[in-house]
Amino acid sequence: MSPVLPPPPFAPPGGRGGAEGGRSGSHVPLTPRTVAVAVCLVLGIGLLGGAGAGALLTGDAGERPGAAQGFDGARTAWRSVPVDTLFPRTLRGKGAGPGGADRNWTRVAVAPDSGCAHAFDPLLAETLSPVGCARLVRATYADETTSSVTTVGLLFTRGDEEAMRKLRKRFASENLTKRTDLMPRPYAARGTVAADFGDAQRASWTISVQQDVPVVVYSVSGFADGRVVSDPQPAADAVRKGETTAAAQAGLGHDAQGIADRIEQALRRATSGDEAPGNGLRRPGGDGTGGGERRPDSAGDTAGDAARDTAGDAARGTARDTVGGTARGSAGGTARDTVGNSAGNTVAGERKREAGR
Repeated sequence: MSPVLPPPPFAPPGGRGGAEGGRSGSHVPLTPRTVAVAVCLVLGIGLLGGAGAGALLTGDAGERPGAAQGFDGARTAWRSVPVDTLFPRTLRGKGAGPGGADRNWTRVAVAPDSGCAHAFDPLLAETLSPVGCARLVRATYADETTSSVTTVGLLFTRGDEEAMRKLRKRFASENLTKRTDLMPRPYAARGTVAADFGDAQRASWTISVQQDVPVVVYSVSGFADGRVVSDPQPAADAVRKGETTAAAQAGLGHDAQGIADRIEQALRRATSGDEAPGNGLRRPGGDGTGGGERRPDSAGDTAGDAARDTAGDAARGTARDTVGGTARGSAGGTARDTVGNSAGNTVAGERKREAGR
């Protein structure tokens, strides 16, 4: 018996039938093998297209344009990185308080980005002048009891890498972070618990000059009730065990250091995507370099963040490889199997039909 063929499709106007003989109803019969191959091609293209779309949606973080990467890129982070990234609304300090107690801080105010005029005492402004001031951004945090307040600032400089190295070296060699005449000024925001946080209320502070990004990170802490502090103490000293100053006993040194650490970490995440070796958050050794003994909580946070970032990258990479491999394997395998099976079935069918004849 002759195989039963499907009815001929409609020929489109001006189609191949008219061009090759004027027979508008003529057509080329479709064999089972042709249909099988067409189906496989459609399936394969669909799978590969889906894999490609998935790769675009879950692209590697390194392939996305960075907000502000590299030394020069970091200089514009103040305008290219969201404020909630540079200054998170809440900061968690596991083990960051006196005696390893947990400490948590809430952002109560963000100062408008500005220049550096009147932002520092004259002597500190003169000390920082070799690297210039491109922009200054600041925020003020309060602890959970709202009894202490801390202003943290990011001074984006105009200096190049050499200028930053020189300033960092000067802070270290001259021990400038411990001079009370070089304390940063606080940002007192009206209508907040920091409204009375003025120059006379400064109790503890830290300054860290970076050299791989054009930024100076600083913080200064005090009491929220507006009391005057007559014996301010640098954070590097106030966090030491056995200190009896008001700043040390109230944990204000821990506040200044803990908040500065976490804001520096947020900056590095935004400008590099990770924390390279040597860029970990460190407890200042009184030299303005951020060098010295690692804070256990900062090191733990850094390690945890790095592990999470690595795991996320690995997962995304595995997902892409799996999707791409599966799509290619499935498409290729499906096409081969379907074509082979269809061809085999078609040949066997033709032989049976010939034998029947």
